[in-house]
Amino acid sequence: MKLGSEEKQIPRSARNDKRTGVMPNFGIRAAQPADRAALAPLLAALWPESPVEEHSQELELILRGEASRTLPLVIFIAEERDGTLVGFLEAGLRSHAEGCHPSRPVGYVEGWYVAEGHRQRGIGKSLLAAAEEWARGQGCTEMASDAVIGNTLSQSVHERLGFQVVERAVHFRKALR
Repeated sequence: MKLGSEEKQIPRSARNDKRTGVMPNFGIRAAQPADRAALAPLLAALWPESPVEEHSQELELILRGEASRTLPLVIFIAEERDGTLVGFLEAGLRSHAEGCHPSRPVGYVEGWYVAEGHRQRGIGKSLLAAAEEWARGQGCTEMASDAVIGNTLSQSVHERLGFQVVERAVHFRKALR
């Protein structure tokens, strides 16, 4: 994944626990092609409608920087000290997003997942901090996201981390014959 010449470092919010001053037992970094096999099952956990193999094929292109996209995309991963991947946040740029200023591109959380046994440790917050830093570097002044209307856990996490609800919608589809 191309992020410029610098390797992504742990964002400030993940460097130490403000309450204890202790380093967390995880790090945040941009995903690399070698992470594909460990990352694909995490994507399948968030998006189970596609099998692990399909996510793995898509990741191969994304992580090599060869995905057919007009706007940039990056995947940040949370990695335990032993190398186990326990979460990810996929962020991209969008030309617009509901509730955001229409004159600038917007950093967009395309997917965000922390494995169940690793939640409530600041991993999701640290992943978001890395994505926000990346979006600022792309010239963005806003970050946007979405959550399925029934996913109240995701909605509450978004709101706790500073997102504001700007719209609720029901999407429709009709096959044309």
